[in-house]
Amino acid sequence: MAGYGKKYQVIVVGAGHAGCEAALAAARMGCSTLLLTMGLDMVAQMSCNPSIGGLAKGHLVHEVDAMGGEMGLNIDETGIQFRRLNMRKGPAVRAGRAQADRMAYSARMKLVLESTENLDLKQGVVEEIIVKNYRVVGVKTREGLDFLGRSVILTTGTFMRGLIHVGMKNYSGGRAGEPSAEKISNCLRSLGFTVGRLKTGTPARLSSRSIDFSKLERQPGDAIIRPFSFMNDKIERHQVDCYIANTNEKTHDIIRSNIHKSPLYAGVIEGIGPRYCPSIEDKVIRFPDKASHQSFVEPEGIKGAEMYPSGLSTSLPADVQLQYFRSMVGFEQVEIMRPGYAIEYDFVEPRQIKATLEAREISGLFHAGQINGTSGYEEAAGQGLLAGINAALQCREQDPLIIRRDQGYLGVMIDDLITQDTTEPYRMFTSRAEYRLLLREDNADLRLTELGRYVGLVSDERWRRYQEKTGLIEKAYELCRETKITSKDDRLCSLFGLGELKSGVTLEQIIRRPDISIRTISEQIPEMTLLPEKVLEQVEISIKYEGYIARQIEQVERFVGYEKVIIPDDIDYEKVASLSSEVREKLMKYRPTSLGQAGRIQGITPAAVAVLSVYLRKKSREK
Repeated sequence: MAGYGKKYQVIVVGAGHAGCEAALAAARMGCSTLLLTMGLDMVAQMSCNPSIGGLAKGHLVHEVDAMGGEMGLNIDETGIQFRRLNMRKGPAVRAGRAQADRMAYSARMKLVLESTENLDLKQGVVEEIIVKNYRVVGVKTREGLDFLGRSVILTTGTFMRGLIHVGMKNYSGGRAGEPSAEKISNCLRSLGFTVGRLKTGTPARLSSRSIDFSKLERQPGDAIIRPFSFMNDKIERHQVDCYIANTNEKTHDIIRSNIHKSPLYAGVIEGIGPRYCPSIEDKVIRFPDKASHQSFVEPEGIKGAEMYPSGLSTSLPADVQLQYFRSMVGFEQVEIMRPGYAIEYDFVEPRQIKATLEAREISGLFHAGQINGTSGYEEAAGQGLLAGINAALQCREQDPLIIRRDQGYLGVMIDDLITQDTTEPYRMFTSRAEYRLLLREDNADLRLTELGRYVGLVSDERWRRYQEKTGLIEKAYELCRETKITSKDDRLCSLFGLGELKSGVTLEQIIRRPDISIRTISEQIPEMTLLPEKVLEQVEISIKYEGYIARQIEQVERFVGYEKVIIPDDIDYEKVASLSSEVREKLMKYRPTSLGQAGRIQGITPAAVAVLSVYLRKKSREK
């Protein structure tokens, strides 16, 4: 093998959403970085639905952006329809979602990578991780080159031994039209990693010219676009329409009569699929009483003809796919441009990595994205960002960055991965976050921008905007606390339904009322009309939900106490009396780093945590 003649500090393998964020983070932090991808034209490719955000996923995008990542900026520039979800519910679960122009999204991200200092983007297929004395030193490529580096970040997506299924036909591939990576899985196994098998799928792509949209329900974007990036105040752009279609009993009959042709039901597929995103054949079989299933029909770009029918992923044969699509209203003459398929791929069980995303047994090797058993662009981007940060910090010989569960969905996700069994592809939900009232989209910058600044990812301009916003928030709080409405203000008393006042009430007291919004108040108070919408939103949420927020902060304080109790790496659980064999086995398997993390491992009881706590205190006193 031939050396390339240049040594890097960080090597990133794979240029999907995880790889792009990892490479950008490491390079922007000053590390010489190499990003290797199997195809330079497939950077940041959207393999499934070309959309960013959604419930809980939107939170991740805002957090990545707050720390200086690129995903939020990229979708703001290339989005073709924007919507806010859950607006009738509380602020904790409201989320942004945007349909992207798939080709534009990829092209812009590639341009950003190519123009970033300290970053080389190269095409090559990695077949081996070079390890010496349990320390990674580089990678070998199929093209015959050795690239040496201090850290390696694996972001392999669905490419490790990827196997595509269309009916009973299957073939090797990491994505439709692209080859799989066949050798890297065996390399990881030889290094001692436990490698598992997962499955996901995608629906067919349909020609917009063959769809009768007049028979479908139109779904426009929001009139006012709310950006994903805190660097953007507004987006003014023409938005495309999406549409709603439905399956029917005839559709279901076609699927049921051809179910034996599904590799999932024929036992051909070994990998475990996502329970929360079942294929259409799964839906039909599992919910036989349901007369129809909804599909959002969404464009893949402004100029192209391809449409994405969400909720209809499948592994049925292409001819069956055509049959059941043509049974749906509006799709009577539809043409399939690309058939849907299922894909099996290898992943590395994430209990083998630390909270930094570095492998436990091999120093300098990091995993991010679907290699850790996750699904989704947003989950991948978040892991990539943190892997890139920690690889760079390691190169700078600085302490790693670990985000706690109370600090961000990023922390929730990684903590879940390293403490829970991966029985299916992991997807982020708001229900996974026990402190979700604190972890809202709107305050992601207030939670994480300072951490991004600390590691060197937050630019001077972003920092200036952040400080300006925090200053305005404090000014708004002061205004609400000090401005009083008295009985002399007849018009305002009438407008706000205050009745006769014996003493004045502050704006803060009025905002606490559920029937009055801060926007209504700001329209009447000259000083408040000058405040930005995002500042008013922060103040209103903080005031209206003050009691709930205070209770969650108390819970966090207790939580942090457990997290501060560190479990030594060399602890011998056999010496901890009163632990059951099952608990010992779990602790040795997951090797938690703190008492709090130990308590979140499935099967670890509160009693076991108490026993471990007593043991750790005793050992601490003996030192």
